[in-house]
Amino acid sequence: MLGFSSDAGDSARAPRTHRSRRSLLRTSAGLGTALLAGGTLTGCSGRTSGTVRVRMWSWLTGMDQYVAAFNSSQRDVRVDLSVIAAGTSGGYAQQTNAIRAHNAPDILHVEYQALPQIATTGGLRDLSADVDDLADGFLPAAWQSVRPGGKTWAVPMDFCPMAFFYRKDLFDRAGIEVPRTWEEFRRAASAVRTADRGARITTFPLNDGAFFAGMACQAGDPWWDIAGNAWRVGIDGAGTMRVGEYWQDMVSSRLAARDATGTQSWISAMHHGRLWGMLGATWGVGMLKKSLPADQGRWAVAPLPTWGDDPSTGVWGGSAFGVSAESEVPEAALTFLRWLSTDPAVPRIGSAFTFPSPAFLANRQVARAAYEDGYFTGDPVFDVLDESATRVPGWTWGPTSLSTFATIADALGPVSTGATTIPRALHRVHASTVAAMRARGLAVTEGSRT
Repeated sequence: MLGFSSDAGDSARAPRTHRSRRSLLRTSAGLGTALLAGGTLTGCSGRTSGTVRVRMWSWLTGMDQYVAAFNSSQRDVRVDLSVIAAGTSGGYAQQTNAIRAHNAPDILHVEYQALPQIATTGGLRDLSADVDDLADGFLPAAWQSVRPGGKTWAVPMDFCPMAFFYRKDLFDRAGIEVPRTWEEFRRAASAVRTADRGARITTFPLNDGAFFAGMACQAGDPWWDIAGNAWRVGIDGAGTMRVGEYWQDMVSSRLAARDATGTQSWISAMHHGRLWGMLGATWGVGMLKKSLPADQGRWAVAPLPTWGDDPSTGVWGGSAFGVSAESEVPEAALTFLRWLSTDPAVPRIGSAFTFPSPAFLANRQVARAAYEDGYFTGDPVFDVLDESATRVPGWTWGPTSLSTFATIADALGPVSTGATTIPRALHRVHASTVAAMRARGLAVTEGSRT
C-alpha cells in the first residue's frame, strides 16, 4: 500500500481540462480513499459579518505582510494568520497533532519534502480539481513536488534551486577559475589550499540531510518513486553513491571542511577567508546579506557545478500550502492561495525583505524587476538562479523524508572521526528508511530507478 489511492497513476495521466473559476473553487467530493489515514473531519472556520474568515498557520518570513496586503485588497475573505515554529522545529508536529485532533487550520504550511508525510495523515484536501488549471504556469519541478501519488495536495509558492556562492575577490586574487563541473571543483579546492593552507573551498555539512538530498537530486537518482502499487526506495542507488564517494574523497583529502553550517564560527570563517565558498540555494542570497553585511562586493553566485555535461542542478527548500480536509471554507482558502502563488503583488512585497524566488513563472520576471541587488558582484544573481530553476530534475519525496533527514545526520556524524564513510552510511540510511516505511504498513520495493 502506498498511502495514496490505487488510481493515483490514472489521475496523473488524465488529460487536463479547463474549468471556470467558480468550478475551480468549488468544494470537491472529498478525499475518499486517497490517503491511508483519511477519515471524516470536522470544520473549523466560517463566515462573520459577511466576510469569510480563514485560519492559516505558517512560519514563512514576511507572511504577515502578504496576509495584510491580501486582507486590505478585498472584503470577501479575511485570513487570520498564526505564526508557528518552523517545520522541523515543531511546526510539522503541531500541524499533525491538530489534524489528529480535528482542529487543523484551513491552510497549512508544507515544504515540498514534507508534503507526502503530511498528506498520508489524511489531513489535506485533494486540490486536483481546484488548481490544476495553473499547472503550466509553474516551474515543472515545483509542480511535480506538490503531486505525490498523482494528485495535487498543495499550491507551490517559492522554489529554491541550488547554487555555488563564492568569494570572487579571493578567487580572482588567486587566479582560480570558477568551477563548472565537480571535477573542476576538486581542482579548484586543491588550488584554494595551495593559495592558503588554512582555507577550504567550502564545507560539506555532515549534519544536514536536506542538503545531501539536494546534492543527490542533482545526480538524477530519486530516493523514492512509485512503481506499480509500491514505493520504490533507492537511497543507495548509483547516482547517490557517486555523490557520496566524491565527497568522501573531498573530506578525507581535507579539500573540504566538514563543519556544520549556520553557526557563528561558520559565518566568521566565510568573512575572514577561511571558507571561500558556500553550497546553498536561493535563500543564500538573503542569508549572506544579513549575516555578512560588511562583505558587500566580495561575493558572487555561480551555477552549482555539474556532473560532466549533464546540466542538472539540485533543489534545497521551497514552500507550498495545502488546505485542510476538515476546512468548511475551502473556496475562500483557495482564493487566498491562488493570490499568494500567482499575484504579481506578492514578489513585489517580498523583494523588500527577502530574495523572492517564485515557483510561478510569470512572477519570476516581476521579482527580477522588483529586487534591488547591490550586494553581489559578478554575473547578475537572477540570471544564474533563473537558469538553475529550469534545470532541477524530477524528484519524488517520500512519506518518511523528514525522519530520513534525521537518520542521515546521525549516520554521517561518525564520518568526521573516520569511524565510517559516507558510502557506508548511505547503505545504513537506505536500510533504516525501508524498515521504517514497512513498519508503517507501506508496500516497499528496493532498487534505484537509474
